[in-house]
Amino acid sequence: MTEVRANGIDICYETAGDPADPPLLLIMGLGAQLIDWPAGFVEQLAARGFHVISFDNRDSGMSTVLDDLGLPDVPGIVAGDPSTVAYLLSDLAADAAALLKALGVDRAHVVGASMGGMIAQQLTLDHPDVVLSLASIMSTTGARGVGRPLPHAQAVLMRPPAADRAEAIAYGVDTARVIGSPAYPTPRADIERRVSAKFDRGYRPAGTLRQYAAIIASPDRTDGLRDVAVPTVVIHGEDDPLVPMSGGQATAEAIPGAELLLIPGMGHDLPVELWPPIVDAIVANATRR
Repeated sequence: MTEVRANGIDICYETAGDPADPPLLLIMGLGAQLIDWPAGFVEQLAARGFHVISFDNRDSGMSTVLDDLGLPDVPGIVAGDPSTVAYLLSDLAADAAALLKALGVDRAHVVGASMGGMIAQQLTLDHPDVVLSLASIMSTTGARGVGRPLPHAQAVLMRPPAADRAEAIAYGVDTARVIGSPAYPTPRADIERRVSAKFDRGYRPAGTLRQYAAIIASPDRTDGLRDVAVPTVVIHGEDDPLVPMSGGQATAEAIPGAELLLIPGMGHDLPVELWPPIVDAIVANATRR
């Protein structure tokens, strides 16, 4: 892992695969870090002929933390007052574009998961010249009537920050139980290892709240998505309680020619059993014309 200065912040990133292969940018979601992309998943993409770039969004992991911007007033933002919003999804998309430029990458295939899918969509709208193809996973358009969390999933999202490492691990296990894939449960020990690694690498609850504010304050992308001209695949779990599949369906309906892959038994995660069909869909999309 290394850092580069881009769009006025320090962005921590990692690469995998042959630098001579076509670049593929992975964008992770709310409060997530580049290590939330399973190593085996990244390796499978690299083995299929891509130079894979993953990174920490601003306010997460080892990228710049913007605590000087304060905490957002989420109820106020929901009520229509954006004065405490630190940045929008368009700023996160600008970070991604600046990262590619700093790395000397003119164009890349772009894959985003959850909030990362929202950022990937916004990147395609704001910086179309840098996107070769788009894969939006377990994400949504920003339209208020689709992809809304179910109450029990919303409850884990809005929990107060963990007081210490042990509580953060307990929260992580509980969150995985609530939003994970019901047909493909991740072993508890694997969840604990991942959550522990994230806590030790950079626990940023205030940053996660600012990212969440960016999601709810950013405009609906539906109209803009109708102009997307790059090959697009939308991948969504049929059993996702955090971003229900109506979000993925709306995304695919908005983007001309988009392909939609709905996966039974998949929730809001990337279980190892589903890596092959997800990787296959990403690769097929990146190679279609």
